[in-house]
Amino acid sequence: MSEWRNVTLKDVITIKHGFAFKGEFFSETMPGPILVTPGNFAIGGGFKGNRKKYFTGDVPGEYVLSAGDLVVTMTDLSKAGDTLGYSAMIPSDATYLHNQRIGLVQIDNPSILDKSFLNYMLRTPSYRSYILATSSGSTVRHTSPSRICEYSTRIPELCVQKAIANVLGALDDKIVVNDRIAATYEEIVCLRFADLAIDVDPSPGEEITASDLIAFNPRYRTTSRDDAVYVDMAALSTRTARVIQWARRPSKSGTRFSNGDTVMARITPCLENGKTAYIDFLEPNEIGIGSTEFIVMRARDDIPSHVSYCLARSPRFREHAIRNMVGSSGRQRVAAASLMEFPLSRPRQPELAKFGEFTSKSFEHMKSLDAETQRLMQLRDVLLPKLMSGQIRVRDAEKVVEEAV
Repeated sequence: MSEWRNVTLKDVITIKHGFAFKGEFFSETMPGPILVTPGNFAIGGGFKGNRKKYFTGDVPGEYVLSAGDLVVTMTDLSKAGDTLGYSAMIPSDATYLHNQRIGLVQIDNPSILDKSFLNYMLRTPSYRSYILATSSGSTVRHTSPSRICEYSTRIPELCVQKAIANVLGALDDKIVVNDRIAATYEEIVCLRFADLAIDVDPSPGEEITASDLIAFNPRYRTTSRDDAVYVDMAALSTRTARVIQWARRPSKSGTRFSNGDTVMARITPCLENGKTAYIDFLEPNEIGIGSTEFIVMRARDDIPSHVSYCLARSPRFREHAIRNMVGSSGRQRVAAASLMEFPLSRPRQPELAKFGEFTSKSFEHMKSLDAETQRLMQLRDVLLPKLMSGQIRVRDAEKVVEEAV
Protein backbone atom coordinates (compact mmCIF):
# COMPACT_ATOMS: atom_id res chain seq x y z
CA MET A 1 0.00 0.00 0.00
CA SER A 2 2.98 2.33 -0.61
CA GLU A 3 0.93 4.27 -3.20
CA TRP A 4 -1.73 5.12 -0.61
CA ARG A 5 -1.59 8.47 1.18
CA ASN A 6 -3.08 9.93 4.34
CA VAL A 7 -5.70 12.61 3.83
CA THR A 8 -8.07 14.65 5.99
CA LEU A 9 -11.27 15.52 4.15
CA LYS A 10 -11.06 19.23 5.01
CA ASP A 11 -7.96 19.42 2.80
CA VAL A 12 -9.73 18.11 -0.30
CA ILE A 13 -13.47 18.86 -0.02
CA THR A 14 -15.95 21.55 1.01
CA ILE A 15 -19.48 20.81 2.23
CA LYS A 16 -22.16 23.41 1.57
CA HIS A 17 -25.28 23.77 3.73
CA GLY A 18 -28.72 23.59 2.14
CA PHE A 19 -31.51 26.15 2.10
CA ALA A 20 -34.40 26.40 4.58
CA PHE A 21 -37.32 26.12 2.18
CA LYS A 22 -40.63 27.32 3.65
CA GLY A 23 -42.91 24.50 4.82
CA GLU A 24 -46.04 26.29 3.59
CA PHE A 25 -44.98 25.43 0.03
CA PHE A 26 -44.37 21.72 0.67
CA SER A 27 -46.62 19.30 -1.21
CA GLU A 28 -47.02 15.54 -1.40
CA THR A 29 -48.05 15.74 -5.05
CA MET A 30 -46.66 17.19 -8.28
CA PRO A 31 -46.00 19.58 -9.89
CA GLY A 32 -42.82 21.09 -8.57
CA PRO A 33 -39.18 20.16 -7.99
CA ILE A 34 -38.37 17.59 -5.31
CA LEU A 35 -36.82 18.50 -1.95
CA VAL A 36 -33.97 16.21 -0.94
CA THR A 37 -34.56 15.12 2.66
CA PRO A 38 -32.91 12.60 5.01
CA GLY A 39 -35.67 10.20 3.94
CA ASN A 40 -34.08 10.03 0.48
CA PHE A 41 -31.00 8.27 1.87
CA ALA A 42 -30.90 4.50 2.11
CA ILE A 43 -29.46 2.74 5.13
CA GLY A 44 -25.90 2.03 4.06
CA GLY A 45 -25.90 4.93 1.60
CA GLY A 46 -27.39 5.57 -1.80
CA PHE A 47 -30.40 7.50 -3.07
CA LYS A 48 -34.01 6.45 -2.43
CA GLY A 49 -36.52 7.98 -4.80
CA ASN A 50 -39.68 6.53 -3.31
CA ARG A 51 -40.19 9.33 -0.77
CA LYS A 52 -40.95 12.53 -2.65
CA LYS A 53 -41.71 15.91 -1.12
CA TYR A 54 -42.41 18.60 -3.70
CA PHE A 55 -41.89 22.37 -3.42
CA THR A 56 -44.27 24.79 -5.07
CA GLY A 57 -42.69 28.13 -4.09
CA ASP A 58 -39.91 30.24 -5.57
CA VAL A 59 -36.54 28.49 -5.70
CA PRO A 60 -33.15 30.22 -5.36
CA GLY A 61 -31.13 29.10 -8.37
CA GLU A 62 -28.01 28.23 -6.38
CA TYR A 63 -29.95 25.56 -4.47
CA VAL A 64 -31.02 23.56 -7.53
CA LEU A 65 -28.99 20.36 -7.60
CA SER A 66 -27.53 18.77 -10.71
CA ALA A 67 -27.54 15.10 -11.69
CA GLY A 68 -24.43 13.47 -10.28
CA ASP A 69 -24.05 15.89 -7.37
CA LEU A 70 -22.79 14.20 -4.20
CA VAL A 71 -24.79 14.91 -1.05
CA VAL A 72 -24.68 13.75 2.58
CA THR A 73 -27.37 13.71 5.24
CA MET A 74 -26.60 15.56 8.47
CA THR A 75 -29.72 14.76 10.51
CA ASP A 76 -31.32 11.45 11.45
CA LEU A 77 -34.49 10.91 13.48
CA SER A 78 -33.63 7.34 14.55
CA LYS A 79 -31.82 6.68 17.82
CA ALA A 80 -29.32 4.49 15.98
CA GLY A 81 -28.62 7.20 13.40
CA ASP A 82 -29.53 4.79 10.60
CA THR A 83 -28.57 7.08 7.71
CA LEU A 84 -26.57 9.84 9.43
CA GLY A 85 -23.60 11.00 7.38
CA TYR A 86 -24.21 8.61 4.51
CA SER A 87 -23.78 9.78 0.94
CA ALA A 88 -25.86 9.61 -2.22
CA MET A 89 -25.61 10.77 -5.81
CA ILE A 90 -28.44 12.90 -7.22
CA PRO A 91 -30.23 11.01 -10.04
CA SER A 92 -31.15 12.48 -13.42
CA ASP A 93 -34.87 11.63 -13.40
CA ALA A 94 -36.16 14.92 -11.93
CA THR A 95 -35.21 18.35 -10.58
CA TYR A 96 -33.98 18.13 -6.98
CA LEU A 97 -33.50 20.93 -4.45
CA HIS A 98 -30.69 21.34 -1.91
CA ASN A 99 -32.69 21.34 1.31
CA GLN A 100 -31.47 22.22 4.81
CA ARG A 101 -29.61 19.54 6.81
CA ILE A 102 -28.35 18.11 3.54
CA GLY A 103 -24.73 18.79 2.67
CA LEU A 104 -23.55 19.29 -0.92
CA VAL A 105 -20.03 17.87 -1.24
CA GLN A 106 -17.70 19.75 -3.54
CA ILE A 107 -14.29 18.35 -4.52
CA ASP A 108 -11.66 21.10 -4.14
CA ASN A 109 -8.88 19.16 -5.85
CA PRO A 110 -10.11 16.62 -8.45
CA SER A 111 -6.53 15.60 -9.19
CA ILE A 112 -6.31 14.07 -5.71
CA LEU A 113 -9.83 12.78 -5.02
CA ASP A 114 -12.44 11.23 -7.33
CA LYS A 115 -16.06 12.03 -6.53
CA SER A 116 -17.39 8.53 -7.19
CA PHE A 117 -14.66 7.04 -5.00
CA LEU A 118 -15.57 9.51 -2.24
CA ASN A 119 -19.22 8.47 -2.56
CA TYR A 120 -18.25 4.92 -1.58
CA MET A 121 -15.69 6.00 1.01
CA LEU A 122 -18.50 7.80 2.85
CA ARG A 123 -20.21 4.42 3.27
CA THR A 124 -17.31 2.52 4.87
CA PRO A 125 -17.58 1.07 8.41
CA SER A 126 -14.67 3.21 9.64
CA TYR A 127 -16.30 6.42 8.43
CA ARG A 128 -19.64 5.27 9.83
CA SER A 129 -18.09 4.67 13.27
CA TYR A 130 -16.48 8.11 13.19
CA ILE A 131 -19.76 9.87 12.32
CA LEU A 132 -21.71 8.16 15.10
CA ALA A 133 -18.96 8.77 17.67
CA THR A 134 -18.82 12.50 16.88
CA SER A 135 -22.57 13.09 16.41
CA SER A 136 -24.70 15.12 18.82
CA GLY A 137 -28.24 14.61 20.10
CA SER A 138 -30.05 11.59 21.48
CA THR A 139 -33.55 11.51 19.99
CA VAL A 140 -32.43 13.31 16.83
CA ARG A 141 -28.83 12.71 15.76
CA HIS A 142 -26.82 15.47 14.06
CA THR A 143 -23.49 15.91 12.35
CA SER A 144 -22.07 18.91 10.51
CA PRO A 145 -19.81 19.84 7.59
CA SER A 146 -16.94 20.61 9.95
CA ARG A 147 -17.21 17.24 11.72
CA ILE A 148 -17.40 15.31 8.46
CA CYS A 149 -14.42 17.23 7.10
CA GLU A 150 -12.29 16.29 10.11
CA TYR A 151 -12.41 12.63 9.11
CA SER A 152 -9.01 11.22 8.17
CA THR A 153 -8.33 8.18 6.05
CA ARG A 154 -5.99 6.74 3.43
CA ILE A 155 -6.61 6.97 -0.30
CA PRO A 156 -4.84 5.44 -3.33
CA GLU A 157 -3.72 7.25 -6.45
CA LEU A 158 -6.47 8.66 -8.63
CA CYS A 159 -6.49 5.91 -11.27
CA VAL A 160 -6.99 3.28 -8.55
CA GLN A 161 -9.80 5.36 -7.01
CA LYS A 162 -11.61 5.41 -10.34
CA ALA A 163 -11.12 1.67 -10.78
CA ILE A 164 -12.53 0.95 -7.30
CA ALA A 165 -15.55 3.17 -7.98
CA ASN A 166 -16.13 1.39 -11.30
CA VAL A 167 -16.11 -2.05 -9.64
CA LEU A 168 -18.60 -1.04 -6.95
CA GLY A 169 -20.61 1.00 -9.45
CA ALA A 170 -21.09 -2.04 -11.68
CA LEU A 171 -22.90 -3.77 -8.82
CA ASP A 172 -25.04 -0.71 -8.10
CA ASP A 173 -25.86 -0.32 -11.80
CA LYS A 174 -27.15 -3.90 -11.95
CA ILE A 175 -29.21 -3.29 -8.80
CA VAL A 176 -30.77 -0.23 -10.45
CA VAL A 177 -31.59 -2.24 -13.59
CA ASN A 178 -33.27 -4.94 -11.48
CA ASP A 179 -35.33 -2.31 -9.66
CA ARG A 180 -36.46 -0.77 -12.94
CA ILE A 181 -37.50 -4.14 -14.38
CA ALA A 182 -39.46 -4.95 -11.22
CA ALA A 183 -41.12 -1.52 -11.29
CA THR A 184 -42.14 -2.09 -14.92
CA TYR A 185 -43.66 -5.45 -13.97
CA GLU A 186 -45.68 -3.74 -11.22
CA GLU A 187 -46.96 -1.08 -13.59
CA ILE A 188 -48.07 -3.70 -16.10
CA VAL A 189 -49.73 -5.82 -13.41
CA CYS A 190 -51.67 -2.81 -12.12
CA LEU A 191 -52.74 -1.93 -15.65
CA ARG A 192 -53.93 -5.50 -16.22
CA PHE A 193 -55.90 -5.29 -12.97
CA ALA A 194 -57.49 -2.02 -14.10
CA ASP A 195 -58.52 -3.76 -17.34
CA LEU A 196 -60.53 -6.26 -15.27
CA ALA A 197 -62.78 -3.33 -14.25
CA ILE A 198 -63.27 -4.70 -10.74
CA ASP A 199 -62.53 -1.51 -8.80
CA VAL A 200 -65.12 0.62 -10.60
CA ASP A 201 -68.60 1.82 -9.78
CA PRO A 202 -70.68 -1.34 -10.43
CA SER A 203 -73.55 -1.50 -12.88
CA PRO A 204 -76.97 -2.66 -11.61
CA GLY A 205 -76.90 -6.37 -10.87
CA GLU A 206 -73.08 -6.53 -11.04
CA GLU A 207 -72.32 -5.22 -7.55
CA ILE A 208 -70.32 -7.28 -5.07
CA THR A 209 -68.39 -6.21 -2.00
CA ALA A 210 -64.69 -6.36 -1.29
CA SER A 211 -65.30 -9.12 1.24
CA ASP A 212 -66.67 -11.31 -1.58
CA LEU A 213 -63.18 -11.37 -3.05
CA ILE A 214 -60.99 -10.72 -0.01
CA ALA A 215 -60.81 -12.01 3.56
CA PHE A 216 -59.79 -9.12 5.79
CA ASN A 217 -57.59 -9.92 8.78
CA PRO A 218 -58.04 -13.71 8.39
CA ARG A 219 -57.52 -15.80 11.49
CA TYR A 220 -54.31 -17.81 11.78
CA ARG A 221 -53.17 -20.23 14.40
CA THR A 222 -51.03 -18.79 17.16
CA THR A 223 -47.39 -19.73 16.81
CA SER A 224 -45.10 -20.12 19.79
CA ARG A 225 -41.84 -19.89 17.84
CA ASP A 226 -39.04 -17.87 19.39
CA ASP A 227 -37.81 -16.85 15.94
CA ALA A 228 -40.97 -15.93 14.04
CA VAL A 229 -40.59 -13.63 11.04
CA TYR A 230 -41.47 -10.08 12.07
CA VAL A 231 -42.25 -7.28 9.60
CA ASP A 232 -42.49 -3.71 10.87
CA MET A 233 -43.88 -0.65 9.13
CA ALA A 234 -40.46 0.49 7.93
CA ALA A 235 -40.13 -2.74 5.93
CA LEU A 236 -43.05 -1.83 3.64
CA SER A 237 -42.39 0.07 0.44
CA THR A 238 -44.59 2.88 -0.81
CA ARG A 239 -44.20 1.79 -4.45
CA THR A 240 -43.38 -1.91 -4.77
CA ALA A 241 -44.76 -5.22 -3.53
CA ARG A 242 -41.45 -6.39 -2.09
CA VAL A 243 -40.86 -6.44 1.67
CA ILE A 244 -37.64 -4.50 2.10
CA GLN A 245 -36.36 -6.37 5.15
CA TRP A 246 -37.57 -8.43 8.05
CA ALA A 247 -36.35 -9.67 11.39
CA ARG A 248 -37.05 -12.59 13.71
CA ARG A 249 -38.37 -12.37 17.22
CA PRO A 250 -40.54 -14.33 19.67
CA SER A 251 -44.11 -14.58 18.48
CA LYS A 252 -46.17 -12.20 20.60
CA SER A 253 -48.79 -9.62 19.69
CA GLY A 254 -49.25 -8.36 16.17
CA THR A 255 -51.06 -9.10 12.94
CA ARG A 256 -50.52 -12.56 11.45
CA PHE A 257 -50.04 -13.39 7.81
CA SER A 258 -48.80 -16.12 5.48
CA ASN A 259 -47.61 -16.42 1.89
CA GLY A 260 -50.16 -15.04 -0.56
CA ASP A 261 -51.37 -12.33 1.80
CA THR A 262 -51.20 -8.58 1.29
CA VAL A 263 -50.41 -6.28 4.21
CA MET A 264 -51.52 -2.65 4.00
CA ALA A 265 -50.83 0.18 6.43
CA ARG A 266 -53.97 1.47 8.14
CA ILE A 267 -52.56 4.51 9.98
CA THR A 268 -51.71 8.03 8.86
CA PRO A 269 -49.43 8.95 7.11
CA CYS A 270 -48.38 5.43 6.10
CA LEU A 271 -51.71 4.65 4.44
CA GLU A 272 -51.66 7.88 2.42
CA ASN A 273 -48.03 7.23 1.45
CA GLY A 274 -48.97 3.81 0.06
CA LYS A 275 -47.13 1.39 2.36
CA THR A 276 -48.27 -2.00 1.07
CA ALA A 277 -46.59 -5.36 0.44
CA TYR A 278 -47.27 -8.84 -0.91
CA ILE A 279 -46.02 -11.70 1.26
CA ASP A 280 -44.20 -14.49 -0.58
CA PHE A 281 -40.93 -15.02 1.30
CA LEU A 282 -42.06 -17.25 4.19
CA GLU A 283 -41.40 -20.97 4.40
CA PRO A 284 -44.34 -23.27 3.47
CA ASN A 285 -47.02 -23.13 6.19
CA GLU A 286 -45.00 -20.52 8.12
CA ILE A 287 -46.92 -17.77 9.93
CA GLY A 288 -45.35 -14.33 10.15
CA ILE A 289 -46.21 -11.49 12.49
CA GLY A 290 -46.24 -7.79 11.84
CA SER A 291 -47.15 -4.35 13.09
CA THR A 292 -50.55 -3.96 14.71
CA GLU A 293 -51.03 -1.09 12.25
CA PHE A 294 -51.38 -3.50 9.32
CA ILE A 295 -54.57 -4.71 7.67
CA VAL A 296 -54.08 -8.20 6.23
CA MET A 297 -55.91 -9.01 2.99
CA ARG A 298 -56.14 -12.55 1.64
CA ALA A 299 -57.86 -13.48 -1.64
CA ARG A 300 -60.67 -16.00 -1.39
CA ASP A 301 -59.96 -19.56 -2.53
CA ASP A 302 -61.28 -19.10 -6.08
CA ILE A 303 -59.60 -15.72 -6.58
CA PRO A 304 -55.96 -15.22 -7.75
CA SER A 305 -53.91 -14.30 -4.71
CA HIS A 306 -52.44 -11.17 -6.28
CA VAL A 307 -55.89 -9.59 -6.58
CA SER A 308 -55.56 -8.58 -2.93
CA TYR A 309 -52.36 -6.65 -3.63
CA CYS A 310 -53.67 -4.98 -6.77
CA LEU A 311 -56.86 -3.92 -5.00
CA ALA A 312 -54.83 -2.48 -2.13
CA ARG A 313 -52.89 -0.41 -4.69
CA SER A 314 -55.97 0.60 -6.71
CA PRO A 315 -56.69 4.37 -6.46
CA ARG A 316 -60.46 4.08 -5.92
CA PHE A 317 -60.07 1.57 -3.07
CA ARG A 318 -57.26 3.56 -1.44
CA GLU A 319 -59.24 6.80 -1.62
CA HIS A 320 -62.12 5.06 0.16
CA ALA A 321 -59.76 3.80 2.88
CA ILE A 322 -58.26 7.26 3.40
CA ARG A 323 -61.68 8.91 3.58
CA ASN A 324 -62.77 6.45 6.26
CA MET A 325 -59.88 7.06 8.64
CA VAL A 326 -60.97 8.12 12.12
CA GLY A 327 -59.23 9.26 15.28
CA SER A 328 -57.26 12.21 16.57
CA SER A 329 -55.11 14.26 14.26
CA GLY A 330 -51.87 12.48 13.42
CA ARG A 331 -53.12 9.09 14.71
CA GLN A 332 -56.00 8.40 12.36
CA ARG A 333 -56.69 4.83 11.29
CA VAL A 334 -59.02 2.97 9.00
CA ALA A 335 -60.73 -0.15 10.32
CA ALA A 336 -60.92 -3.33 8.26
CA ALA A 337 -64.69 -3.29 8.75
CA SER A 338 -64.84 -0.04 6.76
CA LEU A 339 -63.34 -1.82 3.77
CA MET A 340 -65.33 -5.05 3.75
CA GLU A 341 -68.50 -3.57 2.26
CA PHE A 342 -66.71 -1.44 -0.32
CA PRO A 343 -68.64 -1.87 -3.62
CA LEU A 344 -66.86 -3.55 -6.52
CA SER A 345 -67.91 -4.88 -9.90
CA ARG A 346 -68.19 -8.63 -10.36
CA PRO A 347 -65.20 -10.01 -12.32
CA ARG A 348 -65.51 -12.34 -15.29
CA GLN A 349 -63.98 -15.71 -14.46
CA PRO A 350 -62.11 -16.32 -17.78
CA GLU A 351 -60.41 -12.92 -17.61
CA LEU A 352 -59.70 -13.43 -13.91
CA ALA A 353 -58.00 -16.75 -14.60
CA LYS A 354 -55.80 -15.21 -17.32
CA PHE A 355 -54.91 -12.40 -14.92
CA GLY A 356 -53.91 -14.94 -12.29
CA GLU A 357 -51.61 -16.77 -14.70
CA PHE A 358 -49.94 -13.54 -15.75
CA THR A 359 -49.46 -12.17 -12.24
CA SER A 360 -48.09 -15.45 -10.90
CA LYS A 361 -45.32 -15.43 -13.51
CA SER A 362 -44.70 -11.70 -13.04
CA PHE A 363 -44.41 -11.88 -9.27
CA GLU A 364 -42.18 -14.94 -9.49
CA HIS A 365 -39.82 -13.01 -11.74
CA MET A 366 -39.91 -10.02 -9.39
CA LYS A 367 -39.06 -12.34 -6.52
CA SER A 368 -36.05 -13.71 -8.40
CA LEU A 369 -34.90 -10.17 -9.24
CA ASP A 370 -35.19 -9.24 -5.58
CA ALA A 371 -33.15 -12.28 -4.54
CA GLU A 372 -30.44 -11.36 -7.05
CA THR A 373 -30.45 -7.76 -5.81
CA GLN A 374 -29.99 -8.92 -2.24
CA ARG A 375 -26.99 -11.04 -3.30
CA LEU A 376 -25.47 -8.12 -5.20
CA MET A 377 -25.93 -5.80 -2.24
CA GLN A 378 -24.28 -8.29 0.09
CA LEU A 379 -21.36 -8.68 -2.33
CA ARG A 380 -20.97 -4.91 -2.62
CA ASP A 381 -21.01 -4.50 1.15
CA VAL A 382 -18.33 -7.20 1.52
CA LEU A 383 -16.09 -5.72 -1.19
CA LEU A 384 -16.54 -2.09 -0.12
CA PRO A 385 -14.36 -2.01 3.03
CA LYS A 386 -11.79 -4.38 1.51
CA LEU A 387 -11.32 -2.27 -1.61
CA MET A 388 -11.29 0.96 0.38
CA SER A 389 -8.54 -0.33 2.66
CA GLY A 390 -6.48 -2.09 0.01
CA GLN A 391 -7.12 -5.55 1.46
CA ILE A 392 -8.20 -6.80 -1.97
CA ARG A 393 -6.78 -5.80 -5.34
CA VAL A 394 -9.04 -4.22 -7.91
CA ARG A 395 -8.41 -6.89 -10.55
CA ASP A 396 -9.39 -9.63 -8.09
CA ALA A 397 -12.59 -7.77 -7.20
CA GLU A 398 -13.34 -7.26 -10.91
CA LYS A 399 -13.31 -11.02 -11.47
CA VAL A 400 -15.76 -11.55 -8.62
CA VAL A 401 -18.09 -8.83 -9.93
CA GLU A 402 -17.95 -10.13 -13.50
CA GLU A 403 -19.15 -13.51 -12.32
CA ALA A 404 -21.94 -11.91 -10.27
CA VAL A 405 -23.39 -9.63 -12.95
